[in-house]
Amino acid sequence: MPDASIFAPDEAQALATGLFPDDVEIGIAYPWEDASDLMPQEVACLPGAIDSRLCEFAAGRRAARAAMAQLGRPPAAILHQTDRSPKWPRGIAGSISHTDEICVAVLGLTDHVYSLGLDIEEDADLPAEIWSEVCTQTELAWLSVQPENIRGRLARLIFCAKECAYKLQYPLTGLLLDFSAFEITPDLQTGQFEATLTLDAAPFTARTRFAGRFAIGANMMMTGMALTPRMQPD
Repeated sequence: MPDASIFAPDEAQALATGLFPDDVEIGIAYPWEDASDLMPQEVACLPGAIDSRLCEFAAGRRAARAAMAQLGRPPAAILHQTDRSPKWPRGIAGSISHTDEICVAVLGLTDHVYSLGLDIEEDADLPAEIWSEVCTQTELAWLSVQPENIRGRLARLIFCAKECAYKLQYPLTGLLLDFSAFEITPDLQTGQFEATLTLDAAPFTARTRFAGRFAIGANMMMTGMALTPRMQPD
């Protein structure tokens, strides 16, 4: 078993905390731990799953239940929808993301947040051959004027922000949007970004802008978004 300390859970907690409102709680778990703490209903979600997939799934549920406890909610099974996205207990919004080393879940009560988005990526260059698949022409133009030695990491940041925005919108729209559906505008000075919809995705319309934040540390790149009542569409 790897030494958990080398993956800096305190740093992961600090990174995630800075991305979300104070009433969003954070849980952390590790995907190399065994899956023995899964609830029977959760095990039934993954019939025949290989051990590594089961452990990854269990880490997500373990992290989510840790956050749930901080919300004052009792432990509950977190099943998944037919599309494999988490089926949160009534009154809870959440998002889960993981790398090979760590799993983070963020949860909030729907009285305070309607939807949450979280994505974690390795802090490494995005391969140049897929930039055009991930980025719009406007984003590629922005990358072209950044210092050459950090363009790959900034392309990864755009990827991470789009994954985050996808997770934010999906519980509300039910749409499988591709990378071109969002245009990311990062602010490298403040650690903030905007994700602008390029098309209608009811209940949202094209050009709707969603605010997010990003942080980098402990070999991780993390993006977070929260849709609060004042941002909820009519």
